Amino acid sequence: MEEIKYPRSFSHIGITVPDIHRAVKFYSDIMGWYIIMAPSQVKKERETAIGQMCIDVFGEDWEEFQIAHMATSDGIGIELFSFANSADEAPKFNPFETGLFHFCVQDPNIEALIEKIVKAGGKQRMPIREYYPTEKPYKMCYVEDPFGIVFEIYTHSYELTYSSGAYQK
Repeated sequence: MEEIKYPRSFSHIGITVPDIHRAVKFYSDIMGWYIIMAPSQVKKERETAIGQMCIDVFGEDWEEFQIAHMATSDGIGIELFSFANSADEAPKFNPFETGLFHFCVQDPNIEALIEKIVKAGGKQRMPIREYYPTEKPYKMCYVEDPFGIVFEIYTHSYELTYSSGAYQK
């Protein structure tokens, strides 16, 4: 039987933050993400499926952590983690190393969102740029949240940004 190929959907991303309550406030107030599950404590134990799964994922070098679940307007999940033994400093930004170096959100009012991020303690990492200035009015910019996590903002969807014929003057 021939395998049917299809694109998998994106479910969620996990982000480690130094202060889960500040992170939930930032991401709900500034990004508008829904709080699906308020911050809660997870303790290392083997009696529940969650406890065992966390040991499988994180190993033995932890005792407890905090977790919160959020969602974007299009249903993408954001898991926020805060570990007692985590460094309280911004992660090293190195896009040249293998691994995740950013995620991207979309907002047609990129200027207003960047202003809110900066006022909340984040940073604008570059000027707002247009990908195709002579063809499409689509903008982008890299920013940081108050914890030093780098992400990108697009004014239009990924598909529209990169497809030909997606905008007619």
